[in-house]
Amino acid sequence: MTEVDLVATALATGAAAGLTDTSRGVVHDLHMVLRDAIHRRLSDGCDGVRGRYGVRVLHAYETDPDVWRTRLLQVLTAELELDEEILGAARAVLRVDRGAGHVIVDVVGCGARSG
Repeated sequence: MTEVDLVATALATGAAAGLTDTSRGVVHDLHMVLRDAIHRRLSDGCDGVRGRYGVRVLHAYETDPDVWRTRLLQVLTAELELDEEILGAARAVLRVDRGAGHVIVDVVGCGARSG
């Protein structure tokens, strides 16, 4: 799985319905961390048109991942530096133990912003 696929899968997992009530809050919280990091990065370093387009695709993907997956992958590949903050947040979403609602988080580099 590429880094771009990892992030897209984590976004879809966080937005997906059907999670147990126990893990829904944990997944939602981790998803929001990931989504906010991507949104912030898209809003920062891009010019107005590209940045706004990336943010629109991000929001559209959350409502209909099947339709918007290709465009999201293009945005993640072309317009976004996938640093440790984003990758760590994506890994955390995917590592949620849905059965017990526990999270195993790899915090090495999480929250660090590459210069």
